[in-house]
Amino acid sequence: MKRIIRDIVKYLLPLLCGVWLFWYVYQKLDVETILQILKTDVNYFWVILSMLVAVFSHIARALRWRLQLCALGIYPSMRVLINAIFGMYAMNLLFPRLGEVWRCGYVAQREKASFTKVLGSMVSDRLSDTVMVALLTLMVFFMQMRPFLRFLDENPSIEAGIRGVLTSVWLYVFIAVCVVTVVWLFRTRSRNRFVQRIRGLMSNVWAGFASIVTMKGKFRFLFYTLFIWFCYFMQLYLCIFAFPSTAHLTVSAVLLLYVLGSLGMGLPVQGGIGPWHFAVIAGLSYYGITGNEAGAFAFVAHGSQMLLVVLIGIYAFISMACDKKKPVGERLLKDIETEIPESDRL
Repeated sequence: MKRIIRDIVKYLLPLLCGVWLFWYVYQKLDVETILQILKTDVNYFWVILSMLVAVFSHIARALRWRLQLCALGIYPSMRVLINAIFGMYAMNLLFPRLGEVWRCGYVAQREKASFTKVLGSMVSDRLSDTVMVALLTLMVFFMQMRPFLRFLDENPSIEAGIRGVLTSVWLYVFIAVCVVTVVWLFRTRSRNRFVQRIRGLMSNVWAGFASIVTMKGKFRFLFYTLFIWFCYFMQLYLCIFAFPSTAHLTVSAVLLLYVLGSLGMGLPVQGGIGPWHFAVIAGLSYYGITGNEAGAFAFVAHGSQMLLVVLIGIYAFISMACDKKKPVGERLLKDIETEIPESDRL
């Protein structure tokens, strides 16, 4: 019973909040007018092009993750990694953040590798994304300070929430208590089986996290990171040309929309449904794009990416099912020929 309640709070409650926010945003708009815009005023060539760009970003993420795994002595094929990345996005659409754990489990089981090491590589993978979001947010803040401040002024609950977290004494008390507790356990209970397991877990996670420093191809890692986020931006930028009302927006304006949307996607809601629409529509209002035009743009830009996630998820799970049906000897031979670096085969 407790597990059911926990799952409801963890997965269903955020979804309901997102759906409510989505309804709250769109119930003020004219649905019939939005449908008419979608039928007659949208150039879907640009939407399809943005979806293709998204596929390249996912493949680049698989290539970047492979660099980290190779540094740990794990050599998965690109097919395995692409299945993991594609499947991760599909799983996240159903259960927020669960896809991250799922892709680590899939790769670890498929390659017979340590789950915690693979998990550590994923943590460092996501850390680089967090750094990129922070840098983009700072850049947009200085480039587009007025609309950014206006967005916070028009949404005092968001501003109050950010300030409340950063200025809360309890946050720093909680951090201090956690640090003291961990230090005390490791010093006084070093032989405890539970503490030893935690140490082993932390050691493997740290090894995966440190793979960025020790791996070969650091410049390729940086290139893939920049390419991934360039593709993310281009997904939204290409969509503005699909609508006459947004085609005039500048690069800096789209950057603001992109950062606001990224912050919305950061909330634990399936696919960012609701928060993403709210943030982007609020950003569009600064540039005079309001009402049905803003609602139609947000619906298409977000909906096209959700459709892509469903399609690549279907591909990933079909590909994994086909891979399992192959004879074991055939898979093993293919792994030896394609996954192990040439220098390690000698």
